[in-house]
Amino acid sequence: MITECSEVSFDFHPLVSRQVTARFDGGVITSDGGGVLLREIEKRTGIIHQFAACFRDYRDPELVEFSVEELLAQRIYALCLGYEDVNDHDDLRRDPLLAVLVGRRDPTGENRDNPRDRGKPLAGKSTLNRLELTPPGASANSRYKKIVADHHEIDASFVETFLDLQAEPPTEIVIDVDATDSPLHGHQLGRFFHGYYDEYCYLPLYMFCGEHLLCAKLRPADIDGAAGALKQIMRIVSHIRGRWSEVRIVIRGDSGFCREPIMRWCEKNGVDFVFGLAKNVRLSKILGKELHEAKLEYEGTGQAARKFKDFVYRTRNSWSCERRVVGKAEHLTKGANPRFVVTSLSAERWDPRRLYEDLYCARGEMENRIKEQQLYLFASRTSAQTMRANQLRLWLSAVAYTLMQILRQEGLKDTSLATARCDTIRLKLLKIGALVQITVRRVWLSFVQSYPYQTVFAQALANLQQWRPLAPRPAPA
Repeated sequence: MITECSEVSFDFHPLVSRQVTARFDGGVITSDGGGVLLREIEKRTGIIHQFAACFRDYRDPELVEFSVEELLAQRIYALCLGYEDVNDHDDLRRDPLLAVLVGRRDPTGENRDNPRDRGKPLAGKSTLNRLELTPPGASANSRYKKIVADHHEIDASFVETFLDLQAEPPTEIVIDVDATDSPLHGHQLGRFFHGYYDEYCYLPLYMFCGEHLLCAKLRPADIDGAAGALKQIMRIVSHIRGRWSEVRIVIRGDSGFCREPIMRWCEKNGVDFVFGLAKNVRLSKILGKELHEAKLEYEGTGQAARKFKDFVYRTRNSWSCERRVVGKAEHLTKGANPRFVVTSLSAERWDPRRLYEDLYCARGEMENRIKEQQLYLFASRTSAQTMRANQLRLWLSAVAYTLMQILRQEGLKDTSLATARCDTIRLKLLKIGALVQITVRRVWLSFVQSYPYQTVFAQALANLQQWRPLAPRPAPA
């Protein structure tokens, strides 16, 4: 955020014989100077531009001061920079650097028509609220809120972005699917108490391919964790195969997604799967010999012991056919720890140990990505009254995550922050104090000289400037 000049002085405890005094008189200074790196990513990919194309703007063009793309960009960049709430923008709207990121022609706001808005180049909270609060049936005849999000196009845009960022089709991809909780503390629509999470919450559904987000769908909590997952899998697989017809696809998830309709659809459509399988008496009995061997090994060595068994299994009622199951017989200090996975992958390609340890357990990385988005990009800020508004907030966070993920993957490769979390990247790379000077021909950013990560910043910019993503796709009509 920028400073506001003031003649008030603040006196602090002296440094030996020197007085320590402060004033807000340093000029137009921003604390988010590193945000220009995010703008470089947008200029090369058009991610926010394509996201904005999924909205229908029924406002009178003669009365519009901020385009939908500018409003969305303002919210998304602010999330990346750590400002989670729409209310923050009543102060942020004065920041000329954020106005530069958004693309405002007048980044100082001095030429705005309304005198009370001069010096405020960006939109305030009341204008930004129109993105979230527009009802689904809004049209040009609506009175105030006329910006309508097309949910189908937004869902597709995340998959399109993933496809566009790949230089060439891969041979095989793994799509992770998982559900999590989004705690609620008010009386939002769709609010239900969830026994497992022991709280009132939403139950959003996520899908990732590696670190790339493919789906972020908000759902009420009074449903099965796999509800709606097959519909999203079908949509995403169809979308991917429309571009990459030969790619092999593996769907991966925990036991909450081990459902007959999902597995049966995968088998009929040439999609492989590996899901956790909840243990039961029959499965434990089948794994009995290996569990006993693991126990004996643990008692002999004092170290955790693992044995694996590959077998064919079918439930008594719910499965339509026999399927390959891999059992892990593990004995730890706390005792036996049997685990099972069911898969369509062959033993020739994946032996039991590799299937469990290298393929199935790798799904834990997706949980880190979900936590990263929820904790540091505010995906859990679902405090609006309606699910529609909260779904848009989740998508805004998802776009912010996509920008940060590209910054990490492409900008920060071969640097000390190549595997850093979003909050670390924000703190060390984006939160740079900078003096902003705007002339007719140039925007000058004078970064603070004592900034400790100058080498990383320079490398990140060089990496982004050398990066050649596919050309951004045209906006839909």
